Amino acid sequence: MTEEQLALVRYRLAQADESIIEARVLMNGSMSPRSIMNRLYYAMFYAVLALLQEKRLGTSKHYGAISLFDREFVKHGVFELDMSKTLHRAFELRQRGDYMEQHDVGEEDIAEIFPKAEYFVKRIRCRLLTDTPD
Repeated sequence: MTEEQLALVRYRLAQADESIIEARVLMNGSMSPRSIMNRLYYAMFYAVLALLQEKRLGTSKHYGAISLFDREFVKHGVFELDMSKTLHRAFELRQRGDYMEQHDVGEEDIAEIFPKAEYFVKRIRCRLLTDTPD
């Protein structure tokens, strides 16, 4: 990776970390599960954007980033299918909470996604900062 790519990777990973911290603060403050899910999804989204730098891929659309993650990394066995399922589930819950009327995100959804989001970001960080990319 070039220095410029590495700087962007680190920036996106910092955004992912901040989003996890924000989710925890919201949860500890008994804030809405909708808000917590938003931050958890964005943590994963920022991690994916960091990862896409490895292959010099970019997109401005959420679904595009998810599709690229699946095509470039899950399909080729770099990351397990469960990580894709978690990303898709968080995206669905975030969409439901942010845009659909009368479809709330519940505390059980947060309990399901929170540890998986932390794992997701950790795995991508390890890939980018400690592994030798393909």
